[in-house]
Amino acid sequence: MKTSCVIVNYNDSRTAGEQVRRICEYPSLDFIVVVDNASSDNSWERLQELRGLSDKVVLLHSGQNGGYGAGNNLGIRYSRESLGADYVLIANPDTVFSNTCVKNLQILLESHGEAAAAAPVMVDPVFGKQRNGWKLPGFWGDLIKTGPVCRRTLCRLLAGRLDYPEEYFEGKKAVWVDAVHGSLLMVDAARFLQCGGYDENVFLYNEEEILACRLKAAGWKTALLLKQTYRHEHSVSISKSVKSVLERQRLRHKSAMYYYKEYLHINKGEEWAARCFFAVILGEIWFCRKVLKMEW
Repeated sequence: MKTSCVIVNYNDSRTAGEQVRRICEYPSLDFIVVVDNASSDNSWERLQELRGLSDKVVLLHSGQNGGYGAGNNLGIRYSRESLGADYVLIANPDTVFSNTCVKNLQILLESHGEAAAAAPVMVDPVFGKQRNGWKLPGFWGDLIKTGPVCRRTLCRLLAGRLDYPEEYFEGKKAVWVDAVHGSLLMVDAARFLQCGGYDENVFLYNEEEILACRLKAAGWKTALLLKQTYRHEHSVSISKSVKSVLERQRLRHKSAMYYYKEYLHINKGEEWAARCFFAVILGEIWFCRKVLKMEW
C-alpha cells in the first residue's frame, strides 16, 4: 500500500516548505505532492528548492486558484493515477502531525473495509483538543453554525441535539462520524475519486459537509481516531488567502447556500430564512468591528 501526502499552497511557500521539511523523512509517506494553487506571489519559484530535499517530493502547478477542493482534487488525482497511491493524506500547510499518526490512519483504513476517510483529533494551540468529527445536523442546525456568535453560544447549548452525545466517544479508540475537519485527514484515493471528490463549485467552507454527503451516498464511512492528535495553527492559511473578515463571512454564506440547495435540497422558505440570517450576521460583524472596535 502506497501513501501520498497532498499539501496545497497559496501565497505561503514558507509555511508549505516548513511542512515538507517536517515530514519528508517519514517512512509512512511514499510521496509528498505540493500543489501550488496559482499563487499570485513568487511561491512557485520558491517551492522549487524543495525538489532537492527528497525524491518523494513532487511539485504541481494549478492553472488557476479554484480553491481548497480543486487544489486537493488535483493532488489526489495525480497521486492515484500517476503515482499509484492507495491512500492520500490531505494536510494543510499549517498542521503538525507525527509519523505514528499517519501510520495509525493507514491501519484503520486497511482494517475496515467500509472506511473511506479517517482523521485524528485536532488540537488548537489556544483552545486545546477539539471535537473535529461531527454529525451532519441538517439545514437549521448547519445554519446556526454559520454565525460567529451563534456558533459560540447556541451551538454549545444545543450540542446534545445537534451532535453526538459525550458518551458516544467515551472509552473508545475510534468512532464513526459523518464528517471530519478538512485540515488533516486520510482518504482512500480510489473511493474518494469514485464519489467525485471535493465539489469544485465551492471555493472555501462547507467542503467537509459536502464530502461527507458524497461518501455517505456512495456507502462509505468516515472515522475519527480518538487516541491520535495533530496540531492546527487555526486559520493561518485561510486568513492569508482571504484577509477581510467580512469577505470570509460572505464566502462562508455563499458556500453554505450552495450546500443547502444542492445537497440538503431546501425549499424557498428555508432559502429566504437563510438569506435573512446571513444579512443579520454581516451587520453584526460590521457593527462590532467599526463601531465597537472589537477584533473578530
